[in-house]
Amino acid sequence: MTSPFFRPPSHDHHHCIATALHIAATLCHHRGLRLTDTHRLVLERIWRRHVPIGAYDLLDFLRAEGHNAHPPTVYRALEFLLRHGLIHRLAHMKAYIGCPRPEHSHAGHFLICRSCHIVAEIDDPALDTAIARVTAAAGFRTGGEAMIEIAGLCAHCQKDA
Repeated sequence: MTSPFFRPPSHDHHHCIATALHIAATLCHHRGLRLTDTHRLVLERIWRRHVPIGAYDLLDFLRAEGHNAHPPTVYRALEFLLRHGLIHRLAHMKAYIGCPRPEHSHAGHFLICRSCHIVAEIDDPALDTAIARVTAAAGFRTGGEAMIEIAGLCAHCQKDA
């Protein structure tokens, strides 16, 4: 199991972004995919923060930076990034977050702070197995994606509460 990890405010965020973009470029190259400038730009904007961001917020950021972006452009980029595991969509927030481990296929389970909105991804095979067992016993088909979003307070926000 990879421990859920909330990045401290003091972490090297520029390195974090650069690493995510490098991994994305490498994976796309090895998979024979074309990571366009728009894909890269949207991915970089998602990784600028460790809180989920909505499509229209992305659009506003791109326009504020002088890019002539339109909703279909942003949605096509998001769909590409989702399809290839580079980001996740948090359904209840209708927002997107970068995937820290896109090199292997996984559904993604998340701890989401209700206060600061920071997100930590849980990568636990035992949790995946338990979900598969419970859904199979119920005769329920997930279509390959069983995502769990758990809301609560991160350690930092608990100190402030």
